[in-house]
Amino acid sequence: MTRVIELSGVSKVYAGEVHALRAVDLSVDAGELLAVVGPSGSGKSTLLQLMGTLDRPTSGTVRLLGHDVATLDDRALSAVRAHWVGFVFQRFFLTSHLSALGNVANGLLYQGEGSAERGRRAKEALHRVGLGHRIDHLPSELSGGEQQRVAIARALVGRPAIVLADEPTGALDSSSGQAVLDLLHELNAEGTTIAVITHDLAVARSLPRQVEVLDGAVRHDSARRPA
Repeated sequence: MTRVIELSGVSKVYAGEVHALRAVDLSVDAGELLAVVGPSGSGKSTLLQLMGTLDRPTSGTVRLLGHDVATLDDRALSAVRAHWVGFVFQRFFLTSHLSALGNVANGLLYQGEGSAERGRRAKEALHRVGLGHRIDHLPSELSGGEQQRVAIARALVGRPAIVLADEPTGALDSSSGQAVLDLLHELNAEGTTIAVITHDLAVARSLPRQVEVLDGAVRHDSARRPA
């Protein structure tokens, strides 16, 4: 089994001796679907940033597909994010004047693909999330659930090793939120590795693995295995 992400003894300390994470050990294997769950201020968002190479740890080691990210410069880290990590956020972050197709195709801008190939892969990704009939619609013409599906398609279009979803149902009503969770399960069944960061215990319990974070430390991991 390929290990996608591995954190070993990872801590993060901000100015003023604020300990956001404390000696965290965590691993994610290819094909997993897990929740990182905890209340506001627990450290889960910091954990997302480190897993996605958006930030560096104060101490400890973060490896992505076996590569120690501390050895990579900013340019190499940008390439890692472009090719290996897909991000989904609570607020969608879609460009208002671009269609669903344009928003998804933008996810390939940093991969060096030509416009025709970007369009082809964007269409493929939108069909994969069930929006093949909405590719020409602007975000304002889509429901919240559909906008989140566009965001998920954008995260998938680069065929990343892992998708990190930060509160993907937080801005949705219960019905749309459940539809997004169902989609994440379907994508995982097709082989996509997904980590969902959430404060919602019900969301966490609907996923096969739960990693509970509190006060910057992993308090419980249902997989019960070291990094």
